[in-house]
Amino acid sequence: MRLLFIGDIVGKPGRVMVKHHLPKIKEKYNVDFVVANYENASHGFGITPKNYKELKNSGIDVMTGGNHSFDKKEIFDLLENEPILRPLNMYEELPGKGIFINEEKKLAIISLMGDFTMPRFNNPFRIIEKYIQELEDYVIFIDFHAEATAEKRAMFIMLKNKISAFVGTHTHIGTDDLVIDTDAGYLTDIGLTGCFDNVIGMSEKEPLQRCKTGFSKKYDVVDECKKIFQAVVFDFEGKKCVDAFKIKAYDFEEEFISQKAFKL
Repeated sequence: MRLLFIGDIVGKPGRVMVKHHLPKIKEKYNVDFVVANYENASHGFGITPKNYKELKNSGIDVMTGGNHSFDKKEIFDLLENEPILRPLNMYEELPGKGIFINEEKKLAIISLMGDFTMPRFNNPFRIIEKYIQELEDYVIFIDFHAEATAEKRAMFIMLKNKISAFVGTHTHIGTDDLVIDTDAGYLTDIGLTGCFDNVIGMSEKEPLQRCKTGFSKKYDVVDECKKIFQAVVFDFEGKKCVDAFKIKAYDFEEEFISQKAFKL
């Protein structure tokens, strides 16, 4: 089975890149299943039902969340009824779920959120162990939405003998450490899909004001910018990850493989 994961889709520029590139990439690389992180998809903060349908129609099978999962209250019904996840370690009484199961493919997709600098919920290191035990017969893919690279690496080290692939999101900056370790794929952060010529996909005006004065307005996403599409592909045989590679595309130019996984 071949799974493709797209990093934080930021605003309209990110959605445009997904709609343009994903259908061609799925066909070219014979992708069986697509996962994407949605939490910045609607002008940088959460996702609306309209934008959810737009991305789903582009070919995404499951969407994972993060600290902005609840920014758009109108998606609460979707979180209950559609393959769109919020982090597993959020409190159980909140809308939605943190795990998607595809019984036909024996595939489990988990959305998990880090602790450092994030909204405070259940400890992700403790809660994930409980669920991993119940999924030992499945290919397990985890999107760990976290700030600190060390926290992502520590989580992978703890889980690598029990999962199939693990990718970090949230920083919007891709890392250069794609590996296969103990039959599990790992990447600290896939990076954003959207604008790349400003600050983490957002207009530079507000971040610069915050850096200089300590105060800022809400971050904004501009429509006109230089755009990037970033994804990672994992090949599984049974539960084992046997190959992986990163795909990049700038604006509407043809995509290319930017990195092959190193096997430890």
